[in-house]
Amino acid sequence: MPNVTLPIASFSPLYEQIKAMILASLQASEWLPGAAIPSEMELAARYAVSQGTVRKAIDELAAQNLLVRRQGKGTFVATHQEDEWQYRFLRLAPDSGEKFHLTNQFLSCEKTKAPAYVANLLKLKAGDPIIHIDRVQSFAGKPIVFEEIFLPGIRFKGLDLEALNTWHGPMYAFYEGHHATHMVRAEEKIKAVAADPALAKHLHLKEGAPLLSVERVAFTYGNKPVEIRHARYDTLEQHYENKLN
Repeated sequence: MPNVTLPIASFSPLYEQIKAMILASLQASEWLPGAAIPSEMELAARYAVSQGTVRKAIDELAAQNLLVRRQGKGTFVATHQEDEWQYRFLRLAPDSGEKFHLTNQFLSCEKTKAPAYVANLLKLKAGDPIIHIDRVQSFAGKPIVFEEIFLPGIRFKGLDLEALNTWHGPMYAFYEGHHATHMVRAEEKIKAVAADPALAKHLHLKEGAPLLSVERVAFTYGNKPVEIRHARYDTLEQHYENKLN
C-alpha cells in the first residue's frame, strides 16, 4: 500500500488522525480480530509520521480495548475468542468467587420485523428484518440468565437455531467468526423486576422472585449498534459487579 499523505491543515492532533486511520482499517477488516497489525515502524512509514505519533495512537486504541499489546510479540486486534475477553461485557459473577463458565441453551431463533423500539436502538426502520433469539444460560447446572437477543437481519443473514446450537463458545466470538462483526463497546440499563410466569419457568424460580433486568446495546466499529440483549439475572447466588475508574 502506498504511503498516505496527511492534509497540512487540520483541527485535530496528528495522533488522533492516525488513530482514525487505524480505526478505518479495523472497520474495513484489513486486520481481523486476533491478527497482528503492522509494527509501529511500518505504520509510521505508511502514514509518513513519526513512530512516537503512531505509538500514541496505538496506546489510545489499546486503552479502549480495541488493540492488545503483547510484550515481545507485537500489537494485535482484540478478539472475544481469547479466554480473558470472552466475558468482557458480562458483569455477573458468582458470590462464591468461582471461575464463571456459563452453558447455553438456545430456545428459539426467529426472523421477524423490527418493532419501533428495537428499530430505534439498532438504527433501523420499523419493519426492517431482524433476528430474535431466546436463550437460557446456566451455571453449575442451574439456569440463572434468560436473554432475548435482537440482531439486524441483513448483517446476520443465514443465522439460525442449528448454527447456534452447534456453537459452544461465547456469542461475541461467534459473531466474529461467522458474521465478521466485532463488538467493541456496550451500554447498559439496569433495573429490578419480578419474575413473571414465563421467566419463573425458564429460571426454575417462583413467580414474583426478584430478578435483575439488564438491557444492553452493543456496538461495533464506527459506533454502530448491532445487538440488543435484554437479560434477566437470578442474583440469589450471583451479583452484578462493575469496576469504576
